Amino acid sequence: MARGPVHGYAIARRIKDSSEDALEIEEGSLYPALNRMLVKGWLTAEWGTSENNRKARFYKLTPEGRKQLERVSKQFDRLVEAIQLVMRTA
Repeated sequence: MARGPVHGYAIARRIKDSSEDALEIEEGSLYPALNRMLVKGWLTAEWGTSENNRKARFYKLTPEGRKQLERVSKQFDRLVEAIQLVMRTA
């Protein structure tokens, strides 16, 4: 996610674009996840107007959210390495 506030549709679009269309997040998954992250203090949110002049909620990572992202990224990297090790022995 960008360092500045981003609305939900833009988050989903950025995930799809940056994964070269390999990952597509449905609204039914995205917004509940964003709300869980808000409750945990990993995001802040403010209402504003999107680029197409619609009311939208803009999300931004908090410092604690950035720390959580780093933790989860490291765990994921270890998982990928472990899977690769197993696959090399097949």
